[in-house]
Formats: sequence, C-alpha cells, structure tokens
Amino acid sequence: MAGPIVVGVDGSDPSHAAVEWAAADARDRGLPLKILHVCEQWRDDLDGRKYCAGVLEAAAGRARAIDAGIAVETELTGGNIVDTLIARSASADSTVLGSRGVGGFAGLLLGSVTMGVAGHAQGPVVVVRSPAATRHDQIVVGDDGSDTAREAMLYAVEQARARRARIVALHAWQQPLVSAYGVEIAGLLAEAFEEECHAARERVAAWREQHPDVEITGRQVAEHPVPALADASASADLVVVGSRGLGGFASAVLGSVGRGLLHHAECPVAVVRPRQAR
Repeated sequence: MAGPIVVGVDGSDPSHAAVEWAAADARDRGLPLKILHVCEQWRDDLDGRKYCAGVLEAAAGRARAIDAGIAVETELTGGNIVDTLIARSASADSTVLGSRGVGGFAGLLLGSVTMGVAGHAQGPVVVVRSPAATRHDQIVVGDDGSDTAREAMLYAVEQARARRARIVALHAWQQPLVSAYGVEIAGLLAEAFEEECHAARERVAAWREQHPDVEITGRQVAEHPVPALADASASADLVVVGSRGLGGFASAVLGSVGRGLLHHAECPVAVVRPRQAR
C-alpha cells in the first residue's frame, strides 16, 4: 500500500528509537513518514500544548536527521491513543510504536495499548524497543501455513528487498503433551513432526519461486514458538508474525505467545493483520 508509515511518539527513549526505525524504513522503501502525537487531556492547557508540540517537533528533527530527503508530515491531536492509531492505520502502510513510553504509551508492551493497536490496526504494526546495535541483514518470519502468516511473509519480502536482506521462515511445532505412559506414540509424534516439516519446506519452495530476487530459507524446530522466535531474534533485524495463526502461533498477539515474544525479542517485532476490504 502506498500510504505513509505512521509512527506514534511521546518523547520517551523507545519512542525515539521508533522514529529512527520508521524514518529509515521510509527512506529505504521510498515512502512518506507521518509522525503522530496524541496530546492527553491532562495536558490540555497552554503549557501542555507547548510540551506536545515540542515532542512532535523534536521527533520530526530526529527523522530528518536520518535522511533530509524524507517527506515528513506531523500531526498533533487529542483523543484516545488506541482509537487514533487504529483509525490512522487504515490509510497507512504500517504503524510503528516504541515498546514503552510515558503518559498514554506507558506499559506499551504488556498493556492495553499494544493489545489494542496490534489486535485491531490494519496492516503491519512494528514495535521497537531500542536502536539497533548490529545489522544482521536477516529477517525472521513466523510460519504456520495460516493466511496471516502469508500476509506476514509478503511484508517480510518487501522489507527484505528494501534492506537487501535474507529471510528465514521459522516453523515452530509444539509437541503435544503426553503422559509417561505414552511412549508408544513417540513414533506417531515423530511422523507428525516430519509431515509438518515437509509442508513447511514446500511453502518455502513456493515462496522462493514467487520471489526469486529474495534469498529465502526455512527452518523447522520442535519447540514452543516464543523461545524459538526470541532466540532467532538475536540474529535478526526484524521478526515478523501474523496477528493470528494456527497451532503454536495462534493468538500470537493478543494472547500469551505474543506478549512473550514482544517481551523477549531482541529486535523490532512486526505484527501483520490483514486489511479490511474497501
């Protein structure tokens, strides 16, 4: 989608990191950048409005420092933070947020703001914790064969092209719990895992055929998706998951898996929701 990258700011350190990430993304993909600050009601006086305007101006300066050629637009508004970001996401390429902030963005990773925005915004929502210390030229995608995982892969491919990075499609198969008396089904579980791996390898082969200009490899593990993705994030520039999936990635944003990943990932996390038909 040719809309702007929208980044929500509040003046916190993670917010600064989000602006820098969004500005670099806008530069790399040739997109405009829209910087949004929601001024809370308790700041609705002269000093409060000056503070809010200052936050927005500083964020715009930080973005232009990344690349002066970026088309930067700013918006200062009031209202509910979650509702505002969700509304702007409808016409945005993606929505970018810092992991934790001040005021309305406080507790962003584990609180209602993240769950609300990532659970209801249209398109990708990228959560950034801190500036990247190392570039790995690698993007990890959570793959479970669901429709939202395919949407995640499309976003990862676009990111990989812009960054000239490779993609690792990670399929994490969580083995069903069995009792100590279930030794006899070990063979069946091994067979089920191999079937999962075979299907995952076929998906990777199809993606390679559809996107020959991007290096795409697959990795299949018998592990819970949270530690699998968190471990992979240590050598990635971005982890991309669908908003809801199948198996281990089900409720990847709104449930415990998503909270675990957002809490433990060592790089930015993009949560991709399908867009509503217009």
